[in-house]
Amino acid sequence: MKETKWEREIICCIAPTSAGRDKLHRARSHVWRRQPDAISGMGRGRKWGGLGYVSLSGVFPPSCTMVPPSSEPPQSPVSLLFPPASHPAPASVAPPRQASRDVARRPREGAAGAWLVAKGRSFRERSGGSDAGVPAVATRQMSHFSCEDEALLQSMLRQLLQSVKEKITGAPSVECAEEILLHLEETDENFHNYEFVKYLRQYICSTLGSVIEEETEKCTSAQNQGEGSGYDTLVQHVTKKTQESKEYREMMHSLKNVMMVVVESLINKFEEDQMRNKEMHRKTKKEQHSAYYTDNCSDSDSSFNQSYTFMNQEQLQLLVERLDPAQPKEVRQEAMQTLCSAPPSDVLNCESWSNLRKHLTMSLSDPDSTFSDRILRFYAKTFSSSPLNMTREVYTSLAKHLELYFLSGENCVPTISDGIDITNPEIIRLLKKVRLLNEYQREVPSFWIRHPEKYMEEIVESTLLLLSVKRDQRHLVSPKLLDPVYFLALLDIKAVWFKKWMHANYSRTVVLRLLEKKYKSLINASVQQCVYYFESCESAVDATSRVNVLPQQYRSNNQKTFYSGQELQYIYFVHSLCLLGRLLIYKQGRNLFPVQLENRKDFISLTDLLVLFIRFIYCSPTCPKITLTVHTDDSSNYSPAILATEVLQILCDRTECATECLYSNTVIDALLHPIHNLLNGTEIYINCPETSLIHIADILARIAAVEDGLSLVLYGGNMSSAKKDSLTAAHTIVQFTKKLLDENVSVLSGTEMLPALKGAFIFVCRQMYGTCEGLQVLIPYGLHKSIADAWKKASSLSERIPTPVPGADSISSGNQESQNIMVWEETLLDDLLNFAATPKGLLLLQNTGALNECVTFMFSRFSKKRQVSGCERFSYGVMVTQMAATSPGAVALQRSGFIKALITELWAVLECGRDDLRVTHPSSTPVDPIDRSCQKNALQLPVQDDLNHQILQSFLALVNLLSYPAIYELIGDQEIPNKPEYSLREVPTNVIDVIDRLIILNSEAKIHSLFNYEQSHIFGLRLLSVLCCDLDTLLLLESQYKVSQVLLNAQKENVIETSEGPGNFIIDGISVETNHILVRINLTGGPAERILPQRVLNKGTDPYPWPMFSSYPLPRCYLSEAPKKADFRQDSDLNKLLASLKNPEKQPVWIENCRRQFCKIMKAKPDVISGTILAELIEKFVLHLSENPSECYFSTEEYEADDANVKNESLSSVQQLGIKMTVRYGKYLNLLKDGAENDLCLVLMHCDKFLKQQQTSVQSSLRCLQEGYAGYDWFASSVFLIMSGEREKTLTFLQQFSSLLISAFLWLRRLHVSVHLPIDTAESGIHPIYFCSAHYIEMLLKAELPLVFSAFHMSGFTPSQICQQWLSQCFWNYLDWSEICHYIATCIFLGPDYQIYMSISVFKHLQQDILQHTQTQDLQVFLKEEALHRFRVSDYLEYMESLEATYRPVLLRDMRNIRMQST
Repeated sequence: MKETKWEREIICCIAPTSAGRDKLHRARSHVWRRQPDAISGMGRGRKWGGLGYVSLSGVFPPSCTMVPPSSEPPQSPVSLLFPPASHPAPASVAPPRQASRDVARRPREGAAGAWLVAKGRSFRERSGGSDAGVPAVATRQMSHFSCEDEALLQSMLRQLLQSVKEKITGAPSVECAEEILLHLEETDENFHNYEFVKYLRQYICSTLGSVIEEETEKCTSAQNQGEGSGYDTLVQHVTKKTQESKEYREMMHSLKNVMMVVVESLINKFEEDQMRNKEMHRKTKKEQHSAYYTDNCSDSDSSFNQSYTFMNQEQLQLLVERLDPAQPKEVRQEAMQTLCSAPPSDVLNCESWSNLRKHLTMSLSDPDSTFSDRILRFYAKTFSSSPLNMTREVYTSLAKHLELYFLSGENCVPTISDGIDITNPEIIRLLKKVRLLNEYQREVPSFWIRHPEKYMEEIVESTLLLLSVKRDQRHLVSPKLLDPVYFLALLDIKAVWFKKWMHANYSRTVVLRLLEKKYKSLINASVQQCVYYFESCESAVDATSRVNVLPQQYRSNNQKTFYSGQELQYIYFVHSLCLLGRLLIYKQGRNLFPVQLENRKDFISLTDLLVLFIRFIYCSPTCPKITLTVHTDDSSNYSPAILATEVLQILCDRTECATECLYSNTVIDALLHPIHNLLNGTEIYINCPETSLIHIADILARIAAVEDGLSLVLYGGNMSSAKKDSLTAAHTIVQFTKKLLDENVSVLSGTEMLPALKGAFIFVCRQMYGTCEGLQVLIPYGLHKSIADAWKKASSLSERIPTPVPGADSISSGNQESQNIMVWEETLLDDLLNFAATPKGLLLLQNTGALNECVTFMFSRFSKKRQVSGCERFSYGVMVTQMAATSPGAVALQRSGFIKALITELWAVLECGRDDLRVTHPSSTPVDPIDRSCQKNALQLPVQDDLNHQILQSFLALVNLLSYPAIYELIGDQEIPNKPEYSLREVPTNVIDVIDRLIILNSEAKIHSLFNYEQSHIFGLRLLSVLCCDLDTLLLLESQYKVSQVLLNAQKENVIETSEGPGNFIIDGISVETNHILVRINLTGGPAERILPQRVLNKGTDPYPWPMFSSYPLPRCYLSEAPKKADFRQDSDLNKLLASLKNPEKQPVWIENCRRQFCKIMKAKPDVISGTILAELIEKFVLHLSENPSECYFSTEEYEADDANVKNESLSSVQQLGIKMTVRYGKYLNLLKDGAENDLCLVLMHCDKFLKQQQTSVQSSLRCLQEGYAGYDWFASSVFLIMSGEREKTLTFLQQFSSLLISAFLWLRRLHVSVHLPIDTAESGIHPIYFCSAHYIEMLLKAELPLVFSAFHMSGFTPSQICQQWLSQCFWNYLDWSEICHYIATCIFLGPDYQIYMSISVFKHLQQDILQHTQTQDLQVFLKEEALHRFRVSDYLEYMESLEATYRPVLLRDMRNIRMQST
């Protein structure tokens, strides 16, 4: 509910009295107790709409700082005296304009006095001019009103008016002055300190205080009886009753009559003062009759400081007649003097304004400069103090005068060859007029939107008409005369006026419409000037191969007084360039092209203009430091190269503009023109080649930073990323960059700016190699090696820099050189670091040997919260996630201190929190057996406050970091501390500490060391739940720390002990999360093969229906029914495929037939391919492929699978746990029988021995390369299940399969430190499934599902990490067994690239979920924890085939090149 002005008065009246304050507080407290929700919601949810709890400060006196503004501007107490102007006045009252005319003869006391006179008379007439009808009480009060009281009130009112004098005098009309007074309380911070306001408040309180208190008491009593509804209702009710009371009516009558007397006295005194001032004015005029009146007005002064004389219509008419050019000079001078002292609003509203306007326009050409200057001063005063509907006429008249001035043959307009001498009086007068015009052009856009469009259109059209003026000089032999645009450009060289006019759509629409329909010649002239300047540059090439078209730089700091024709042409060129640059930003502006120039047959298209701008960068001279008459900024640079670069930068930063203007091969060729010449050794004519090339590199980097621009640079615009690369812009840029790094460009060798130039072009390449598709184009050039060599060279130089000595000169040339070397070294490190943005780029970075230094540099910038670079939108989160997916990256992160800082920050947020929250908002300790808070922990619900947000961000950072390769490097073969005592100040610094302090809480010492035990332990359990979704991580944690047994023991301790024995489990957040984890880690299977308990409580009598347990086996309710076997051998299509496999024909045709038949079955009857049929299909297909030399990618040695050969072999604890999990899953699927565990052990031992024959020895400190394969062999286990546990079949299949290319990507164990990989790749510890498969998954994801790709980047997570997890464990726990079989069969039959298409299909299936979880900031958790519900390989087979048709050539080519991947 909104407060009325009387409600505010009542609150303020009650506040000074203690009784009223007490009553209001009692009323407030009563309402608060009865309606806490409503009132608290009112106070928090509504700004000042009602007087809820937080807005009760309104009951305090206004002098307090707690008085809130109401939602509606309240009327001040002054409105009690003077009704608002919106109320209709009686017919007898003169209109405001007439009232001002009645007092026009009073020369001084200002607008405040005139307003008081007018309002006083109006007030008397409204009141009837007498005391008739005034009650006796009011009359008695009048009788007690003494002369002293009247004098006191007069002084109070005079003080008020005097204080607001400046505000009133600035008002253009009486109505505006009245509005200012009516809203004085809002605008004047001293309002409540005025004595007059204090008097009114006291008067109201003493008169109405008893009435208000009585009504308040009544309402309070009613509320106590349950009848009230709130504090707002109380105030409204009291207000209404007070206004209806007899006391209120008597007070208003009495107050009105008292103020009538006071105002009448003030008016009389005002008139007497006016008469005295008039007499003194006459005497002064006689004494100075020979002196001309000179006011203090200038074109830059404000009208708020001027003195006005109010004039009536007759006086203004007489003034117009005296300003007629036919009148004598003295008469016109005196009339102009009077005009300057009159309010512009009165002059512009007079009936004779049209005639006066003509006289003023004609008089601007008066030879007497003093007279025309006064007219300009009057115009300036009008511009600064009058609304648009008045100033537009003044502006258009001035523009018309200038138009006629340039069109007239009588005026001496200088020619271009003559130049401009700004000491010439005629030029000074002309520049003053143009300057006044330009000042108004700059200011008017800020307020013309508040007026009708036609006003703005008049101003725009008059301006464009003036600038389009061209004198007909066809019959003249003399040089061309200067047009108005030259003078405007001299005063506003960068066309700021046009920039402001084009900023808002309101004015831009009109400007562009008029340019298109009437004044396109203005655009043509600007283009013509740019062309003329470029041709001048080309024709001015001298013998030194340098452009030398402009005068030498001015070394004098004195004010310049003469501009030559050449300088004027250049100034006009800069103005045209800036104008056209602003025009091209908008689509309607671009639609004005092409344009046709004078004396030219060809049209200038938009592309032609942009090519022209680009040529300005490397074909124009260094601009002289021109000293301008106005608006000169010494720091401004008017170099054509810089100006053109700024225009192109603005276009690059706007997607639509860049697409239409810059993304074309013609523009790219123009940018690369000087680079081609330098590469070819062609002689070039470039002034300052280093600076020009840096500008070009900046534009290229901005183009390549956007997807469409990158495609243009990489493929020439129309080429698909899957087609063969041609020599596009990317190749030219990278070749030139390598030459720069090798310092193999003779023209640029030895220059001081060479490091900056190198950095600029490396940055262009960085926009390319920071993407998967760009890296593919740049890999053949080995740019990473060149950058690494340059960094090593710079690093060796920086090591020689002596340690700074205190007191030494810090600005010496040696110190400056050393600083430059250090900056260059950091720049190169940053460039190398950005290779880590992609999986394959990370491998290249690892091969350079600079990974550790790059990560250390990244951490230093990350800790300082610096941005990656100007063109990149996201921080280092993506790079960290990429690195964490690999073993060397994880080790580098740990060495740099990144992981320690992350865990320290996590502990500070989790255990320490914010001091203010810990003190003022202590968390409650649950005492019920069922803790409802477990359904609202910070990691499940949307972020509610800053603390929960910080916890969530720390949680996600750990999830991003702890992939299996990272986990194995960070905690492999390490025991947890399990200390007997933990200090409260002991902060974890590594992953082992996190596990020890937050996850495995198996001692009282650990529990007591936590300030927030429940919150911290739930955090650790949620982290454990996500980590265990990676089966390799689960096996590692289980083998090293026995996490399942720790959790079972914790559940045992969570049972309520009763006299009868163990009772029920205590259900709280910890027990619910623990139960979920125990089920998750013990059950294996896809979405339909296992049932996971929920983490939240239900409403009703049974809040948690899932049974808890403290020992295995699991309760039956968590087990799904095992799938039933089916026999499909009678299917005709299947029989054809089996027959084809038994009788292979010519290999290429046979393979294609088998694949075609397989696809047909998969699409129509996917369930057929399962069980023994699947085993037979892949067994025979792999057998025939392995017998074909053209299909064998790896050479293998013969291996005898004799069990005696592996008796001495042993399996790691991780493998043993994996075997148990596999057998348990196989028995659930009814695929394995008793004894299968021993057979699987033999299979894995044989595989280990067989693959060791193909391994090489590597020198590496990585833990994953010290012994055997770090993870479990999920592919071999999958094949064992497909073969129904038959050991011989499994071993035979794996031996044959190992010779095929597909084995490198399906069977991760196959290429562990393999001889088939380059030695640097093998030593890197990075598997081809990451640097090849995951790399292309990211590339295709960006092209096929851009929204999903952007979602990953926004979340700081990478598709490569989750895909590496899915593919490493063959989608176990993510897909049902039947779909896992289809995935393996599809990749075997259709090719290794189908592994990539399969992953893209999964992302396509999850697209909506991914976008949703990106918004809720838990994408990583969703992808790792959730199974792929309702995903079927057969449903997406057609989509995979479409991807194959587009991408197979590139993908298979690169997959076959893994043996040479270290290029």
